[in-house]
Amino acid sequence: MPLKKLVSVIVPAHNEEGNITVLTDHINEIFRNTPYVCELIFVDDGSEDNTLNEIKLNAQINSNVYYIELARNFGKDYALKAGISLAKGDAVITIDADMQHPPHLIKKMLNYWEDGFDIVYTYREEVNRHARFYQRFTSKLFYRVINALSDIKLENGIADYRLIDAKVVNQLRSLDEYEIFFRGIVKWVGYKQIGIPYTPAKRHAGTASYSFIKLLKFAIGNIMAFSARPLYIAAGIGLSLSALAILYFPYILISYMEGYAVPGWASIMATIDFFGGLQLALLSIIGVYVGKIFMQSKGRPNYIIRSTNLIHIKESSNINVN
Repeated sequence: MPLKKLVSVIVPAHNEEGNITVLTDHINEIFRNTPYVCELIFVDDGSEDNTLNEIKLNAQINSNVYYIELARNFGKDYALKAGISLAKGDAVITIDADMQHPPHLIKKMLNYWEDGFDIVYTYREEVNRHARFYQRFTSKLFYRVINALSDIKLENGIADYRLIDAKVVNQLRSLDEYEIFFRGIVKWVGYKQIGIPYTPAKRHAGTASYSFIKLLKFAIGNIMAFSARPLYIAAGIGLSLSALAILYFPYILISYMEGYAVPGWASIMATIDFFGGLQLALLSIIGVYVGKIFMQSKGRPNYIIRSTNLIHIKESSNINVN
């Protein structure tokens, strides 16, 4: 009898105590009576509620449930990287804990995987009616901007709900970036990919932790982490304005020679304010890139594991295991 394939399901969780048990039950039900073995790995990303205890309780009940406790809140992409780096599956599936990603799509993902696709990703088929207005607006704007500035194309509403073959996972493990953006990286690595549209469900429990400021910071950081084109745009704007300034000199000379030059304080101040603000904006773009280089040069780990019940990790490291 052939051995069943191992599928690792990675779930980043931050303050999701009300969703852990229901997601665990759904995932295990999907894999029941299938030719696969599922290891369900929850990555607790510095939760401040009872999320970790709920995960440990489910781990006691279900032998296939594991947890990775990060030392603090490092962010969703780093939590995903922690789970992907430690997973052992022939395929890895990443899914959110809030039940907005429909678990029943896992069977469809596995079918595509068996058909030879290395990556099966998902994207929202329609507007997320359960999201707030600013979340929908920033999401739509983000994908338009990143598609315009980068060489990859991301579907509007592409999600962190995907299946990745083990050979692709090995490539992802080798990446050592300060700000990793998995939605873009997974598209960037190539391989044979296919997308599945889905309609997001209503969050089962809890509230979304992303505020407008966090979403804005996320968007700016990932756009600049994935593309250098803002630097070229900044250079182009600077050169264009310099050219316009040169064209202004003949007007100044003619005005002086004809004697109708009238000094205007308001126009001078408006010009200074405009170009001064523009220079600060361009310097800010350059500063963000320099800051990223500085943070990357420090060589700090993307995440720190406080504890885990993964046996193969426990036996090969000094990580605290409860």
